[in-house]
Amino acid sequence: MELRHLRSFAALAEERHFGRAAERLHLAQPALSQQIKQLEREFGVELFTRTTRRVELTEAGVRFAEHARGVLGSVERAATDMSMVASGHAGRVSVGFIGTATYDLLPQATREVRRLLPEVRLELHGESLSPALLDGLLDGTYDLVVLRPDGVARPELDVRVLRTERLIAVLPDWHDLADRESIDLAELAGDPFVMHFSGHRSSMHEHVLAACAAAGFQPSSIMEVGETATLVVFVAAGLGVALVPEAVRSLDLEGVEYVLINDAPTIDLAIATRAGETSPAVRQVADIVVRCSS
Repeated sequence: MELRHLRSFAALAEERHFGRAAERLHLAQPALSQQIKQLEREFGVELFTRTTRRVELTEAGVRFAEHARGVLGSVERAATDMSMVASGHAGRVSVGFIGTATYDLLPQATREVRRLLPEVRLELHGESLSPALLDGLLDGTYDLVVLRPDGVARPELDVRVLRTERLIAVLPDWHDLADRESIDLAELAGDPFVMHFSGHRSSMHEHVLAACAAAGFQPSSIMEVGETATLVVFVAAGLGVALVPEAVRSLDLEGVEYVLINDAPTIDLAIATRAGETSPAVRQVADIVVRCSS
């Protein structure tokens, strides 16, 4: 039994006429008749009763029609699903975000993917650090990641800069400078700093140290944390001040003020996938992230 036999049976069951069914199938009538006879020989039952004017389903034919409709429906759904996969409108995509992109880019991109690609299943991982995201991309844990591009240029990766972000200061709301619209970074020289992890575990740590050095000082003391949300909470608790990309303003936490820095240092945000990525769904999601970042 082949799919063509099922399609021939289904057409004849609906038309109840060999001529009309053959025309619908673009078959010669003898060929259609031969396919129906093949089915009947295979099952050992008659599926139709034939008269000179009309064709009717037998009891066996009625029961087989239910099976045929189910099989043909499954085949049609499978073909539709494969077409959606091929076009990138269905599939599974695992996405990792650094913490500072979690608060603005992640929700915006997720909404757009759900609107434009409702059959794509996203697996979202936020509040990660760039080195861990890079490792996850290379070992297949992630399909695409949003990270800081420092030191990630390598032939097995496709990296695109999404935007350049300026750094701003996060201060406890009681800080002497918290009510200022902008400050010079050197004015924080005497404050303890809360930073992301050092030791190549976070690219932000080195960027903040470099910015402070350019302003003529080294932080007097440093407390290290793994997540951006925790960093801002620690600032609210009065444990220090911090520098973060401006997108972190979206984390509207009580007890802190975000203050602009004059001649602000900047940091890039990038998207990375494996070079030669073959998944249409991954490429579609990556394009949406690029559009949402602008």
